[in-house]
Amino acid sequence: MDKPHPHIAIAILNYNGRYLLQSYLPSILALSYPNYSVWVIDNASTDKSAAYLQQRFPTVKLVQNKGNYGFAQGYNEGLKSIEADYYLLLNSDVEVNPGFMEPVLAAMENDPSIAFAQPKIRWLRQPEYFEYAGAAGGYLDILGYPFCRGRVFDLLEKDEGQYNDSPFVFWASGACLFARADAFWKLGGFYEYFFMHSEEIDLCWRAQNAGYKILASGSSSAMHLGGASLTNENPKKVYLNFRNNLVMLLRNMPVSRLLWIVPLRLLLDGIAAFVFLIKGKTSAFAAVFKAWFSAFRWCFSPVKNHFPKHRGFTHLSGAFKGLALWKRYGP
Repeated sequence: MDKPHPHIAIAILNYNGRYLLQSYLPSILALSYPNYSVWVIDNASTDKSAAYLQQRFPTVKLVQNKGNYGFAQGYNEGLKSIEADYYLLLNSDVEVNPGFMEPVLAAMENDPSIAFAQPKIRWLRQPEYFEYAGAAGGYLDILGYPFCRGRVFDLLEKDEGQYNDSPFVFWASGACLFARADAFWKLGGFYEYFFMHSEEIDLCWRAQNAGYKILASGSSSAMHLGGASLTNENPKKVYLNFRNNLVMLLRNMPVSRLLWIVPLRLLLDGIAAFVFLIKGKTSAFAAVFKAWFSAFRWCFSPVKNHFPKHRGFTHLSGAFKGLALWKRYGP
């Protein structure tokens, strides 16, 4: 007797994204996998998204959060109402092909130690290129800078089949994140302080330190529009990226490494801030220093579950032994 197909719940977080749901939900509802459900977790939208969904897409299930909780808490709250073997956390601006789920789920079914996975993620505006948010799987360099196979900082590669393998990586993208449901909850879900940005890297880091694996599947791909929440130049995004990356390091990096990494990071982040200033981006310049203040205030605030039980870095899959900055800007 054939093994039944595990149930996967596709969960799309929405905040005033009615126009995105209208454009991208049809491809999700046309998937070939036989046992899936589609859920929209709405962060108290004011654009009548919920009413639109009920009228236009009645088969889509709706979970309504009481406020705009951001990515981390928004998903944590919404997923509490959803029972499934696997979750697929999908940005509302992702387009998929009918058979894209099967290769990823097959790999996860064959290896129960895989907690999280992603397909290749290409850019919807220029489909021959990888997309910024995840590309072909994430790495972390020795200073804690994240980058991807197929994307180093702002440099995007063309997808010419060079990442059609399926290795274990450091992190998988939250834009299209396959998650083993029991592993997600054993790890406590996303760390809600982040609000948005870095939460999936933190989750995957904790997963690896707990003995799980993170897969980048080169046998599947999805298309991501990108920039639908905040653009790269937005001061709020600059603030969240700098603050959350520093907090993530303080949470997960071994203390012996933090003693030399943190001073170097502050120096490099300070240089980045002055580059913003030279370019006339004064709000982004200020956002970097605001991020530092918030991160160190967080470090000394009396909040439970600040620091995971296990720390580790060098032995983990996708822990890059070099510098992403050198990989991007070196000879």
